[in-house]
Amino acid sequence: MTGDGRRALPYDVLKRSLDIVGAGIVFVVSLPVQGIVAVAVAAALGRPVLFRQDRPGRDSKLFTLVKFRTMKDADTAKALVTDEERLTKFGRFLRSTSLDELPTLLNVIRGDMSLVGPRPLLSRYLDRYTPQQARRHEVRPGVTGLAQVRGRNAISWESKFALDVEYVERRSFLLDAKILFLTVAAVLKRDGITANEHATMHEFLGTDPAAGSSP
Repeated sequence: MTGDGRRALPYDVLKRSLDIVGAGIVFVVSLPVQGIVAVAVAAALGRPVLFRQDRPGRDSKLFTLVKFRTMKDADTAKALVTDEERLTKFGRFLRSTSLDELPTLLNVIRGDMSLVGPRPLLSRYLDRYTPQQARRHEVRPGVTGLAQVRGRNAISWESKFALDVEYVERRSFLLDAKILFLTVAAVLKRDGITANEHATMHEFLGTDPAAGSSP
């Protein structure tokens, strides 16, 4: 156990080293692709090319997440308010291929994130989690995770959080390798990109205590 009660595993030290090497290699190799995507984003959506937003990481500490933009700016005059209205066809393509995530590798290299872990969500969700769901913040958030290879945005929030906590408890080299392999397969098939009736996952408003935190 760590001083704050978080359970540390021997794998965690190796995991950080693998994150630095793996993210570093993929980031450098993908630079030409990132250059092309950056030009395309500037042409299709304008500037800035990168989307930046504070998200809670390990121990709920905030960091600045970096991704390629996939949405137009909100504009009530042009009826661009909701995610469905702001997300363009080009933006959907970037998300379905996960090309928008390439700059996020910088977050991994800096130590804000890991290649594998619970996805970093909005900071306003922090006080909406049950104590069990909040355990997702015991580890670094990931570019991909167990919930992403078991349904991505096509499963309920409660199911996602249950899978996040399952990952926290079971994290290992073999599990991470399996998740990375399945992530590539999911991206190629473009599975679970959108939730029912939403261009993106609908907002998490909290779990009904009577329903519990299980899926």
